[in-house]
Amino acid sequence: MFGRPAATPQPLDTVPDGVPVLSRGRHRNPRKGACFMEMASYLAGERWSDHPKCTHAVLASLARCVNDALGDVRRQELAVMIPEVVGLNPDDRRVAPLLMRRAALAALPIASAERQNIMALAVMGAERHLNDLAGRDPDELTPETTAALAAVPGAEKWAHDFVRRVGTRDLRAEAAAKVVALAVNGIARACVDDPSADLVRLLRQAIDDTKAVAAEQAASRTTAALPMAMQEVRSQAAH
Repeated sequence: MFGRPAATPQPLDTVPDGVPVLSRGRHRNPRKGACFMEMASYLAGERWSDHPKCTHAVLASLARCVNDALGDVRRQELAVMIPEVVGLNPDDRRVAPLLMRRAALAALPIASAERQNIMALAVMGAERHLNDLAGRDPDELTPETTAALAAVPGAEKWAHDFVRRVGTRDLRAEAAAKVVALAVNGIARACVDDPSADLVRLLRQAIDDTKAVAAEQAASRTTAALPMAMQEVRSQAAH
Protein backbone atom coordinates (compact mmCIF):
# COMPACT_ATOMS: atom_id res chain seq x y z
CA MET A 1 0.00 0.00 0.00
CA PHE A 2 2.91 2.29 0.69
CA GLY A 3 6.67 1.91 0.68
CA ARG A 4 8.85 1.33 3.70
CA PRO A 5 10.80 4.36 4.94
CA ALA A 6 14.53 4.43 5.42
CA ALA A 7 15.91 2.30 8.27
CA THR A 8 16.98 5.45 10.13
CA PRO A 9 13.98 7.80 9.89
CA GLN A 10 14.28 11.55 9.95
CA PRO A 11 12.04 13.46 12.39
CA LEU A 12 8.63 14.05 10.86
CA ASP A 13 6.07 16.71 11.67
CA THR A 14 3.09 14.72 10.42
CA VAL A 15 2.13 11.22 9.42
CA PRO A 16 2.59 10.87 5.63
CA ASP A 17 -0.46 11.25 3.38
CA GLY A 18 -2.02 8.05 2.11
CA VAL A 19 -1.45 5.92 5.19
CA PRO A 20 -4.37 4.18 6.94
CA VAL A 21 -6.46 6.07 9.46
CA LEU A 22 -5.92 4.91 13.01
CA SER A 23 -8.15 2.08 14.13
CA ARG A 24 -8.54 -0.16 17.16
CA GLY A 25 -6.52 -3.30 17.77
CA ARG A 26 -3.72 -5.13 15.99
CA HIS A 27 -3.55 -5.40 12.21
CA ARG A 28 -1.75 -8.02 10.14
CA ASN A 29 -0.62 -5.48 7.54
CA PRO A 30 -1.32 -1.84 6.52
CA ARG A 31 -4.10 -2.93 4.17
CA LYS A 32 -6.06 -4.07 7.23
CA GLY A 33 -5.60 -0.74 9.03
CA ALA A 34 -3.17 0.64 11.60
CA CYS A 35 -3.03 1.48 15.28
CA PHE A 36 -0.81 4.15 16.85
CA MET A 37 2.19 1.91 17.50
CA GLU A 38 1.92 0.09 14.17
CA MET A 39 2.27 3.44 12.47
CA ALA A 40 5.28 4.15 14.70
CA SER A 41 6.87 0.89 13.55
CA TYR A 42 6.35 1.97 9.94
CA LEU A 43 7.90 5.39 10.50
CA ALA A 44 10.83 3.77 12.31
CA GLY A 45 11.53 1.46 9.38
CA GLU A 46 10.88 -1.60 11.53
CA ARG A 47 8.88 -4.72 10.79
CA TRP A 48 5.14 -3.95 10.95
CA SER A 49 4.21 -4.45 14.60
CA ASP A 50 2.33 -2.86 17.48
CA HIS A 51 5.35 -3.66 19.71
CA PRO A 52 8.22 -1.92 17.87
CA LYS A 53 11.64 -1.51 19.45
CA CYS A 54 11.75 2.22 18.70
CA THR A 55 9.60 3.25 21.69
CA HIS A 56 9.93 2.64 25.43
CA ALA A 57 7.83 -0.40 26.36
CA VAL A 58 5.67 1.37 28.95
CA LEU A 59 5.03 4.38 26.73
CA ALA A 60 4.13 2.02 23.87
CA SER A 61 1.73 0.16 26.16
CA LEU A 62 0.07 3.43 27.13
CA ALA A 63 -0.23 4.44 23.47
CA ARG A 64 -1.84 1.12 22.52
CA CYS A 65 -4.32 1.34 25.40
CA VAL A 66 -5.29 4.94 24.62
CA ASN A 67 -5.59 4.12 20.92
CA ASP A 68 -8.01 1.28 21.65
CA ALA A 69 -10.03 3.18 24.28
CA LEU A 70 -10.88 6.12 22.01
CA GLY A 71 -13.70 6.27 19.49
CA ASP A 72 -12.96 6.31 15.77
CA VAL A 73 -13.17 10.11 15.46
CA ARG A 74 -11.20 11.11 18.55
CA ARG A 75 -8.54 8.50 17.83
CA GLN A 76 -7.37 10.49 14.81
CA GLU A 77 -6.21 13.27 17.17
CA LEU A 78 -3.35 10.97 18.17
CA ALA A 79 -1.81 10.85 14.70
CA VAL A 80 0.22 14.04 15.16
CA MET A 81 2.01 12.46 18.14
CA ILE A 82 3.16 9.31 16.34
CA PRO A 83 6.44 10.73 14.93
CA GLU A 84 7.38 11.89 18.44
CA VAL A 85 7.58 8.34 19.82
CA VAL A 86 9.89 7.08 17.06
CA GLY A 87 13.29 6.63 18.68
CA LEU A 88 11.91 7.65 22.08
CA ASN A 89 13.32 4.76 24.10
CA PRO A 90 15.72 6.01 26.79
CA ASP A 91 17.42 3.27 28.82
CA ASP A 92 16.70 5.09 32.05
CA ARG A 93 15.15 3.24 34.99
CA ARG A 94 13.08 6.29 35.91
CA VAL A 95 10.85 6.09 32.83
CA ALA A 96 8.68 3.15 33.95
CA PRO A 97 7.79 4.56 37.40
CA LEU A 98 7.38 8.07 35.99
CA LEU A 99 4.84 6.87 33.42
CA MET A 100 3.09 4.67 35.96
CA ARG A 101 2.76 7.65 38.30
CA ARG A 102 1.52 9.86 35.46
CA ALA A 103 -1.19 7.39 34.44
CA ALA A 104 -2.25 6.59 38.00
CA LEU A 105 -2.50 10.28 38.93
CA ALA A 106 -4.71 10.89 35.89
CA ALA A 107 -7.06 8.05 36.84
CA LEU A 108 -7.04 8.52 40.62
CA PRO A 109 -9.61 11.35 40.96
CA ILE A 110 -12.14 9.99 38.45
CA ALA A 111 -11.89 6.18 38.49
CA SER A 112 -14.29 3.94 40.40
CA ALA A 113 -13.65 3.47 44.12
CA GLU A 114 -12.18 0.00 43.61
CA ARG A 115 -9.75 1.25 40.99
CA GLN A 116 -8.88 4.28 43.11
CA ASN A 117 -7.34 1.96 45.69
CA ILE A 118 -5.07 0.38 43.08
CA MET A 119 -4.19 3.76 41.58
CA ALA A 120 -3.29 5.18 45.00
CA LEU A 121 -1.06 2.17 45.66
CA ALA A 122 0.53 2.55 42.22
CA VAL A 123 1.30 6.22 42.85
CA MET A 124 2.93 5.40 46.18
CA GLY A 125 4.90 2.54 44.67
CA ALA A 126 6.12 4.71 41.82
CA GLU A 127 7.16 7.47 44.21
CA ARG A 128 9.08 4.99 46.38
CA HIS A 129 10.92 3.59 43.38
CA LEU A 130 11.82 7.07 42.10
CA ASN A 131 13.00 8.02 45.58
CA ASP A 132 15.16 4.90 45.71
CA LEU A 133 16.75 5.73 42.36
CA ALA A 134 17.44 9.29 43.52
CA GLY A 135 18.66 8.34 47.00
CA ARG A 136 15.79 10.15 48.74
CA ASP A 137 13.65 9.22 51.73
CA PRO A 138 11.36 6.40 50.48
CA ASP A 139 8.29 8.03 52.05
CA GLU A 140 8.84 11.41 50.38
CA LEU A 141 5.99 12.47 48.08
CA THR A 142 5.82 15.18 45.45
CA PRO A 143 3.33 18.01 46.09
CA GLU A 144 1.23 16.78 43.15
CA THR A 145 1.00 13.29 44.60
CA THR A 146 0.28 14.59 48.11
CA ALA A 147 -2.61 16.71 46.83
CA ALA A 148 -4.01 13.89 44.68
CA LEU A 149 -4.00 11.41 47.56
CA ALA A 150 -5.53 13.93 49.96
CA ALA A 151 -8.48 14.28 47.58
CA VAL A 152 -9.28 10.56 47.92
CA PRO A 153 -8.73 9.85 51.64
CA GLY A 154 -10.31 6.40 51.54
CA ALA A 155 -7.98 5.21 48.79
CA GLU A 156 -5.01 6.87 50.47
CA LYS A 157 -5.69 5.03 53.73
CA TRP A 158 -6.14 1.72 51.92
CA ALA A 159 -2.85 2.17 50.07
CA HIS A 160 -0.96 3.20 53.23
CA ASP A 161 -2.32 0.16 55.08
CA PHE A 162 -1.31 -2.12 52.20
CA VAL A 163 2.21 -0.70 52.10
CA ARG A 164 2.60 -1.17 55.86
CA ARG A 165 1.46 -4.80 55.66
CA VAL A 166 3.05 -5.90 52.41
CA GLY A 167 5.49 -3.21 51.29
CA THR A 168 6.19 -2.36 47.67
CA ARG A 169 8.14 -4.39 45.17
CA ASP A 170 10.83 -2.96 42.93
CA LEU A 171 8.94 -1.97 39.80
CA ARG A 172 9.56 -3.63 36.48
CA ALA A 173 8.40 -2.37 33.10
CA GLU A 174 5.86 -5.21 33.00
CA ALA A 175 4.24 -4.11 36.26
CA ALA A 176 4.13 -0.48 35.13
CA ALA A 177 2.51 -1.49 31.84
CA LYS A 178 -0.25 -3.32 33.72
CA VAL A 179 -0.95 -0.29 35.89
CA VAL A 180 -1.03 1.92 32.80
CA ALA A 181 -3.62 -0.37 31.21
CA LEU A 182 -5.78 -0.29 34.35
CA ALA A 183 -5.50 3.48 34.53
CA VAL A 184 -6.57 3.97 30.91
CA ASN A 185 -9.51 1.63 31.40
CA GLY A 186 -10.51 3.49 34.55
CA ILE A 187 -10.41 6.84 32.78
CA ALA A 188 -12.34 5.52 29.78
CA ARG A 189 -15.12 4.21 32.06
CA ALA A 190 -15.20 7.25 34.35
CA CYS A 191 -18.41 9.23 34.73
CA VAL A 192 -16.98 12.53 33.48
CA ASP A 193 -17.97 14.84 30.65
CA ASP A 194 -15.15 14.00 28.24
CA PRO A 195 -12.97 11.02 29.21
CA SER A 196 -11.54 10.96 25.68
CA ALA A 197 -9.96 14.37 26.23
CA ASP A 198 -8.40 13.07 29.45
CA LEU A 199 -6.91 10.11 27.57
CA VAL A 200 -5.47 12.26 24.78
CA ARG A 201 -4.00 14.61 27.39
CA LEU A 202 -2.50 11.67 29.31
CA LEU A 203 -0.67 10.38 26.24
CA ARG A 204 0.57 13.89 25.45
CA GLN A 205 1.94 14.28 28.99
CA ALA A 206 3.52 10.81 28.98
CA ILE A 207 5.37 11.55 25.75
CA ASP A 208 6.61 14.84 27.22
CA ASP A 209 7.73 13.06 30.41
CA THR A 210 9.72 10.52 28.41
CA LYS A 211 11.23 13.23 26.21
CA ALA A 212 12.38 15.11 29.30
CA VAL A 213 14.16 12.04 30.67
CA ALA A 214 15.75 11.33 27.29
CA ALA A 215 17.00 14.92 27.00
CA GLU A 216 18.38 14.88 30.54
CA GLN A 217 20.11 11.57 29.90
CA ALA A 218 21.64 12.81 26.65
CA ALA A 219 22.89 15.99 28.32
CA SER A 220 24.40 14.00 31.18
CA ARG A 221 26.24 11.68 28.81
CA THR A 222 27.54 14.62 26.78
CA THR A 223 28.85 16.31 29.92
CA ALA A 224 30.50 13.09 31.09
CA ALA A 225 32.21 12.66 27.72
CA LEU A 226 33.71 16.17 27.63
CA PRO A 227 36.71 15.55 29.94
CA MET A 228 37.73 12.48 27.94
CA ALA A 229 37.40 14.40 24.68
CA MET A 230 39.49 17.27 26.04
CA GLN A 231 42.15 14.81 27.24
CA GLU A 232 42.32 13.31 23.75
CA VAL A 233 42.70 16.78 22.19
CA ARG A 234 45.53 17.65 24.59
CA SER A 235 47.23 14.33 23.89
CA GLN A 236 47.08 14.88 20.14
CA ALA A 237 48.37 18.46 20.53
CA ALA A 238 51.32 17.24 22.59
CA HIS A 239 52.38 14.96 19.77
